[in-house]
Amino acid sequence: MSSIRIEKVNGDASAHAWRHVHNHVIPTHHLSLDDVRERSGRNVLEVAHLDDTLIGCTTVRPPTSETPAATVIARVLPDHRGRGYGVQLYERALAQARELGAEDIETVVLTSNEDGLRFARQRGFVVIEEYVLPGETIPWVDLRLRADVPGAGE
Repeated sequence: MSSIRIEKVNGDASAHAWRHVHNHVIPTHHLSLDDVRERSGRNVLEVAHLDDTLIGCTTVRPPTSETPAATVIARVLPDHRGRGYGVQLYERALAQARELGAEDIETVVLTSNEDGLRFARQRGFVVIEEYVLPGETIPWVDLRLRADVPGAGE
């Protein structure tokens, strides 16, 4: 039986893997390796493998004094969706956000990512803002986890 392995980004090999998933899932907002290195200094970035096959990645943006919400993002490559891997990644990232002291949980999804929007809504996230980044044409959606969802207020 295959098992999922999740590891923190800590070096160029894992940064390349995280970047690959990010850029595949978000084709309108490609990041460079330097972008990933910079993000790994302020966020929790992890990659997920099924045996030796890269299947996904996560981002947890910790809460700050200005923003008490943590942002939790789970990305799964299309060939591996619908098998529960996204749930495992999301639950792990959610636990990390709680450990970092998050009062609220948010996520962000590109509107063209219908799977991601459906996944977030199924878990109790509601839209709080929609916007287009400078130079882009596809809107992004910020969503917040409703407080009445089981486990949301823990």
